[in-house]
Amino acid sequence: MTTNVVMPQLGESVIEGTVGKWLKQVGDDVKLYEPIIEVITDKVTTEIPAPASGTLLQILVGEGTTVNAGTVVGVIGESQTADGSQQATVASNQSPVSSLQSPVSNLESPSSRNRLTPVVARMMAEHNISSAELAAIQGTGEGGRVSKKDLDAFLKRRAPIAAPEKIQTQAPRQAETVAAPARTIVPPVTDGESEIVPLTTMRRAIAEHMTRSKQTIPHVTSIHEADMTRVLAHMRAQQAEFSKQGVKLTYTAYFAQAAIAAIQATPFVNARYTEQGIVMQRAVNLGIAVALEDGLIVPVIKNAEEKSLLALARGVNDLAARARAKKLAPEEVQGATFTITNYGIFGSLFGTPIIPFGTTAILGVGAIQKRVIVVDDAIAIRPMVYLGLTFDHRLLDASAGDQFMQRFTDFLETYA
Repeated sequence: MTTNVVMPQLGESVIEGTVGKWLKQVGDDVKLYEPIIEVITDKVTTEIPAPASGTLLQILVGEGTTVNAGTVVGVIGESQTADGSQQATVASNQSPVSSLQSPVSNLESPSSRNRLTPVVARMMAEHNISSAELAAIQGTGEGGRVSKKDLDAFLKRRAPIAAPEKIQTQAPRQAETVAAPARTIVPPVTDGESEIVPLTTMRRAIAEHMTRSKQTIPHVTSIHEADMTRVLAHMRAQQAEFSKQGVKLTYTAYFAQAAIAAIQATPFVNARYTEQGIVMQRAVNLGIAVALEDGLIVPVIKNAEEKSLLALARGVNDLAARARAKKLAPEEVQGATFTITNYGIFGSLFGTPIIPFGTTAILGVGAIQKRVIVVDDAIAIRPMVYLGLTFDHRLLDASAGDQFMQRFTDFLETYA
């Protein structure tokens, strides 16, 4: 008996995924719910558990391939016997796989062929592949769709880079087709002194989102400073109690509380600019930036305004841990209305973070350091932190941004 490993639908709006890495190879033993495959979408990278125990008999979709949700990507079954009886079982089980894929493959229509995956769209932008060239490529994907493998084969046999005039006339149409600007491609270095490291899916997504934000949103950054004495005292007094409940209390929970209080005082910071008008958002969905080995991800605490300090701390710990373990669901990295990024954990004093596209502001938190300041006309040493608010100048003026920061810093400095 065999069990199909199926590409899951990771979220309501996610209809496909890319096989990032197989965590097991053909012939490896697999336990039920053990991570077996790493799946990448444009929102999140996550590990998919095995639907059954047994042996990984077949890998049907290779690493780097994008397929629709519901596609069979592998087969788990019992170990093959010496007489090959299990091989026959596997062969007989291929008919369900074929029957699942055949209806899609028979949809040889222009609409299905022209529906590009994010990977193919990015490759078109990088290599200046025109719509005419795309139409000439024989697609081997579902519904005749052009796949990454098809584009790789096309690029290997493609003539040298087209003349500058041709690229220039195609660039605007290319940007409209794939929603990405034409890029200058640096040829691979072959002198032995440098190497080309392929971009990961996450790094490409970060690059595209950040570029889109900077090209669309007029950024303004305001730097403020806060005395963390009261917060430190409260954290020391509460750490033991929080630990009893299995929660590690960190500065991030306090910054989240301060952001909620400041947003409630200046709600336009939690709004969103559109050409049709300002979208006022009732819920405060806090995005908390988490650094990973290969990039940055922003899991979201939904309805943060309803949560206590304990609940916020628990949420921060849980999301950060699951982000690093690649256990987040796509919906857990969507819907942020305000973002906090704590680059101070790496020693940075202050910075000018880029606004996540679709929101209005992001707060950057620097390192907390003891500094000499003047308090009531006397010199004092206090734990201080620089806070940088970067906001969309289309929606917020400097006065609104500074009002938000005044409420933010007041909340921290008067914490009780």
